[in-house]
Amino acid sequence: MVDFFLGLDPVVQAIVATLFTWGMTALGAALVFTTRSFNQKLLDGMLGFAGGVMIAASFWSLLSPALEMAEGGPVPAWIPAALGFMLGGIFLWGIDKLLPHLHPNTPIDQAEGIQPKKRKRSTLLVLAITLHNIPEGLAVGVAFGAVATGSPSASIAGAIALAIGIGIQNFPEGVAVSMPLLRDGMSRKKSFLYGQSSGMVEPVSAVIGVLAVSFVEPILPYALSFAAGAMIFVVAEEVIPGSHEEGNRDLASMSLMIGFTVMMILDVALG
Repeated sequence: MVDFFLGLDPVVQAIVATLFTWGMTALGAALVFTTRSFNQKLLDGMLGFAGGVMIAASFWSLLSPALEMAEGGPVPAWIPAALGFMLGGIFLWGIDKLLPHLHPNTPIDQAEGIQPKKRKRSTLLVLAITLHNIPEGLAVGVAFGAVATGSPSASIAGAIALAIGIGIQNFPEGVAVSMPLLRDGMSRKKSFLYGQSSGMVEPVSAVIGVLAVSFVEPILPYALSFAAGAMIFVVAEEVIPGSHEEGNRDLASMSLMIGFTVMMILDVALG
């Protein structure tokens, strides 16, 4: 797999990797063709697992390389990491306040963001998961862009590990959109189409990430930390609360621990 990616342009690498992560979202959404319901405990466990993967990826694949790259720079290494991390969280906080969206299993009158006059539950649900996928695609793009700069702290295997981890955690996100739509009476086909469409933003944001760091190499530590901060905001704001809504807190928490461990092993083993 590593040899395959080595022969590709960095932009193409990021696109191929995020097509995989998008495909995993679609795979989760495709469960609507096999069942009309999904075990809530299993879904909450999967969401907890997804949160653990994102937390581990934020440190092992993004923050740790950012700190290494910033060593020996004009400012202390912690400054780019801290500044980029906070800016990533603030950026996602701003989008969260502006973008109209609705969390799964939430009444439409509790939708967040600036609300249009005509609100469709299906659109708001898709926008909620799309909000998750922006930092994920950006993180993959920045990781492959870092490899293209020749930084010794970045490796193609590490970027691939990040894409695999994000792909794994995209599966329950596809389920989290498509199943509520099916329960609301939408057809299986439409539920699937809406569910998988939330992953479309990942290739776009990945290309933005890889181009940004490829052309402006000095911002690389900031960009890696920015992606990490954005992902942690999503975990704290969306993923963990969503996995606790139905009372399965212990299951979700242990699943988060497992997800963190799996991603840590994946990143260290491949990176």
